[in-house]
Amino acid sequence: MKGGVKLLAMCLCLATATVVMVRAEDPYFHHVWNVTYGTASPLGVPQQVILINGQFPGPNINSTSNNNVIINVFNNLDEPFLLTWNGIQHRKNCWQDGTAGTMCPIPPGQNFTYHFQPKDQIGSYFYYPTTGMHRAAGGFGGLRVNSRLLIPVPYADPEDDYTVLINDWYTKSHTQLKKFLDSGRTIGRPDGILINGKAGKGDGSDQPLFTLKQGKTYRVRICNVGLKSSLNFRIQNHKMRLVEMEGSHVLQNDYDSLDVHVGQCYGVIVTADQEPKDYYMAASTRFLKNALSTTGLLRYEGGKGPASSQLPAAPVGWAWSLNQFRSFRWNLTASAARPNPQGSYHYGKINITRTIKLVNTQGKVDGKLRYALNGVSHTDSETPLKLAEYFGVADKVFKYDIISDNPTPEQIKKIKMEPNVLNITHRTFIEVIFENHEKSVQSWHLDGYSFFAVAVEPGVWTPEKRKNYNLLDAVSRHTVQVYPKCWAAILLTFDNCGMWNIRSENSERRYLGQQLYASVLSPEKSLRDEYNMPETSLQCGLVKGKPKVNPYAGA
Repeated sequence: MKGGVKLLAMCLCLATATVVMVRAEDPYFHHVWNVTYGTASPLGVPQQVILINGQFPGPNINSTSNNNVIINVFNNLDEPFLLTWNGIQHRKNCWQDGTAGTMCPIPPGQNFTYHFQPKDQIGSYFYYPTTGMHRAAGGFGGLRVNSRLLIPVPYADPEDDYTVLINDWYTKSHTQLKKFLDSGRTIGRPDGILINGKAGKGDGSDQPLFTLKQGKTYRVRICNVGLKSSLNFRIQNHKMRLVEMEGSHVLQNDYDSLDVHVGQCYGVIVTADQEPKDYYMAASTRFLKNALSTTGLLRYEGGKGPASSQLPAAPVGWAWSLNQFRSFRWNLTASAARPNPQGSYHYGKINITRTIKLVNTQGKVDGKLRYALNGVSHTDSETPLKLAEYFGVADKVFKYDIISDNPTPEQIKKIKMEPNVLNITHRTFIEVIFENHEKSVQSWHLDGYSFFAVAVEPGVWTPEKRKNYNLLDAVSRHTVQVYPKCWAAILLTFDNCGMWNIRSENSERRYLGQQLYASVLSPEKSLRDEYNMPETSLQCGLVKGKPKVNPYAGA
């Protein structure tokens, strides 16, 4: 179809409440989502879950680079609700990011329409609720961004494309888990593991999650959408060829199993080259004394025979996991969302203008458990930080840079509670160090960006450790794990204006303060750098009812 035609095609698919409109510009995909409570028994115990259009997990979003994704979300819960699109960068448009620092939640009985573009992005992502502990009840689903037809991908077209959502799960309700945290206690160990919302019985009675044809290859996208547990994923008798990770094509190595930390997504190619019968996918917890695991069934078309009860063993210890991290490499010659090779961006030759060390700690404030970064446990304000900044009332809501870029032991020892916002200068190239003095694995995510995860090493970071950085082909991604008593270093240019969440993907840590925001302002207040607040955006707190303002001028 040629570009001069105003409206080329329109297809209404009532079953999925999706309208597809193709125009001369990038295509528009319209969705209507009804968010409700329902009852499901993922671990055999009936419990309340969050459904989207009656589905648990929610519907998969199948998009392509630069598509306009429009989702009208109707909140039929009894609590405010927000969704975030984990890994989507929302260029110039943090108004769609779905975090408490950027948006007012959708009140019960009301709706809000998200409109975002995965601009110059490809890859495997997911969405989930950010309000309260809603993520513990569901409301999550897969989000894939395909390459445009004219952009080559470094593997043959697969027979099909499957999304595998793995997560830890609690039989207690999200309201009960939230009460635990509000009272100052932890939510404890999970009760089980799910694959696409189900726990396999493993006795031959399970229905297959996916069907394979002998000799064909399949794209499988594996995302850990859970609350706190790192998970290992493997497929009986099948190797997984890693091809993509959180929006980057990677050097293609074969793996028997993959450690997927909370918030992370891997794209693999699986070849159906075994005897045609049933095989198990397995997911199990890592770094817990008593591991939890589950299975999901793959079935060869026309195959005969049950899956073997002998499951492949999971790896042991975090040193194995660290070595696997070090095996991941950016594919320098492959194109991503644009025709030019990924490696044409030489991040290792850019001068660092600021180093920010973030040290995670836990402690008690007024006798209650809190988690902190550099001694500050973030609290969400009634007025979202971005709205306070946009309407000129930031001084009534938060202060910038209340933490030190290089905290002393004394500064991190005592925890204080307040909004934690970094003031980042637009287009500066910054080094962020995540330092983990604790005994558990951490998983850190940055909204609005991808970054180069150049090192994860044991010990304490010092500037001399830069000599160990991978400055050539570290993977560009949005989430990085930090092992116990270790540190991780990431490098990125803060070129996307907005208010962006840096958070622990461990939900109880995030809920109890282990997160902050990076404010990146347009120095020229130009629409070239950031969009004005959409007319449809909700207003709350100090800016409720205030007339909309448009401070950003034409590019």
